[in-house]
Amino acid sequence: MPRNAVGREIPEEIAGKALRPFQGAFATVPQGRKAAGPLKTIRPGANKVVPSLEEAIKNSGLKSGMTISFHHSFRNGDRLVMQVVETCGRLGIGDLRLFPTALFPCHEGLIPYIEQGVVTRIEGSMNGPVGAFVSQGGKLREPAVLRSHGGRWRAVECGEVKIDVAFIAAPCADPYGNANGLCGPNACGPISFMVIDSWMADHVIVVTDNLVPYPAIPPEIEQGYVDQVALVDQVGDPAGIVSGTLRITRSPTQLKIARLAVDAVKAAGLIRDGMGFQAGAGGISLAATDFLAREMRKAGVKAAFAIGGVTRFLVDMFREGLVEVILDGQAFDPESISSLREDVRHQIITPGFYADYNSLGCATYMLDFAFLGGTEVDLDFNVNVNTHSDGQLLHGIGGHQDVAAGAKVTLITIPTIRGRIPTIREQVTTVTTPGEVVDLIVTERGIAVNPRRPDLKEDLKRAGLPVRELSEMKAEAERLVGEAKRPVFGDEPVAVIQWRDGTVIDIVRKVEGWQ
Repeated sequence: MPRNAVGREIPEEIAGKALRPFQGAFATVPQGRKAAGPLKTIRPGANKVVPSLEEAIKNSGLKSGMTISFHHSFRNGDRLVMQVVETCGRLGIGDLRLFPTALFPCHEGLIPYIEQGVVTRIEGSMNGPVGAFVSQGGKLREPAVLRSHGGRWRAVECGEVKIDVAFIAAPCADPYGNANGLCGPNACGPISFMVIDSWMADHVIVVTDNLVPYPAIPPEIEQGYVDQVALVDQVGDPAGIVSGTLRITRSPTQLKIARLAVDAVKAAGLIRDGMGFQAGAGGISLAATDFLAREMRKAGVKAAFAIGGVTRFLVDMFREGLVEVILDGQAFDPESISSLREDVRHQIITPGFYADYNSLGCATYMLDFAFLGGTEVDLDFNVNVNTHSDGQLLHGIGGHQDVAAGAKVTLITIPTIRGRIPTIREQVTTVTTPGEVVDLIVTERGIAVNPRRPDLKEDLKRAGLPVRELSEMKAEAERLVGEAKRPVFGDEPVAVIQWRDGTVIDIVRKVEGWQ
């Protein structure tokens, strides 16, 4: 079995589909042409509005074996995925491939539909119970496929994934199909994940609980790509958008990590006028953003732009004048959604603008630095985002790969011990992001610098920062809590982890126990 560029064995094929092993972060040269959606037309006076989701599904021609797609802007407040799958089960439609941007704990109800064969394939990130079910051998017809935000856009754009019916949860829509996520009682923020789906799907259904007079502004989803507008009682619950981690950490350990991360980018000379940075929504990332704002005030500098997953903390920096422009692909709280409605320099972007490998421009390539997390790192600077040390498939990729590949300096902020389990491993359980695109690993015990970046090592040492070797920090953590147990995997692959170019960076196998 051949090994890819990070040393993982990759089968030549799975489920009859040939796999391309990962060869390097930028090794792939795209070939061919972009795919295209079907040509369509409409006559004046045509009515797109249907009174129920069931009627829209019947009208769409959805049949067993087809692919249906969804966005995750409601996060754990999503309702549409379950509504559609339950309706399909009732109508006798099965063997479906789900192509969501991500699944969350609210989608635990999918498990019986997997067992019944209504859903047989999933291509999308899995956060929580569905991922755990799949890890333990919950039977899909084919292994799941996980992609980054940019990787998903690429897969649709190049025809790797053909969408039969796209279901777009829209908090605001007009009768002609223009839709957005900014307005209405259940506003969720950008729904721009689904722009590529609207362009390429054979049939597009906008699903809304808030039908407004024409035109719905701004039209994130445009009328010319929409077949039907289906009405439901509630399209999603915005209370589920806010993550439980959406607060600045109070942990002394995590605050120390955040402080060291900001000290590192300062030492590298990156806190300067015109910089661009990626903001995160986890406790350490939020603390780092807060420390960054303090340094910017002290230095009297402004960032040209920041990219998010946007939170109120970033909006506060923007309104204070510390950030000139916010590029927003996903909102994490109500304040961010309000800012999108009110502030002209707070702009919605698509994953194509943000991170499409097969394009002539990614916003992530303009980043000076980014704070990212992980469940594990290893001595080669590889990062695991998808599984825990027990091998359970519990997290999605999000923009992790896209940002790490693009930023001039990528910092992974991670405690050396989490829940009495060391996070620095000889080899990570699953490779999500390769070490070649990771520059610094920042822990409470010090900062490890990738050997590819001797320039950064000199900058940090000159500033008197605690530069350490990963192997030293690993040994210290293991002296405190011992070596972590490793999962025992069977031969059965349960998921394929793609790199953003469509090559395979790792395979997740069924967990059979622990050693």
